[in-house]
Amino acid sequence: MNHVKALAMKFVMIAAVLLIILTLFFDVPFGDTLWISLVLTLVAYVMGDLMIFRKAGDRSDQNKRNAIATVSDIVVAFLVIWLMGEALVSNDVNIITPALISAIVIGGGEWFFHKYLDRSVFPEKHNHTRSTAH
Repeated sequence: MNHVKALAMKFVMIAAVLLIILTLFFDVPFGDTLWISLVLTLVAYVMGDLMIFRKAGDRSDQNKRNAIATVSDIVVAFLVIWLMGEALVSNDVNIITPALISAIVIGGGEWFFHKYLDRSVFPEKHNHTRSTAH
């Protein structure tokens, strides 16, 4: 259940960022923005959160794991937004600039999302960190 809640939170964060940047500022259609948000949420959760954040770095160094995962999330976000934008959006919009801006903003949100994951979704990381501190 914690993963469902985390996925929902991640989707809302990503969709809000993309709706503001892509739809409001760069006139990307609403439906296209929602598709990009959904795909990015799923890809970033599996790759960035489950595979990289959960396993990256020393278990006791949350900031190092967070930095590694956040950088990977920025790269994944840029690639997904850019590639899907190229496929979905008309040629009138240069999608590279909004993809880069969106990826950086999403990366900022991901830093805090990873802290939530450590506390609420991956308790083994949090508990292990506490036990090594004593």
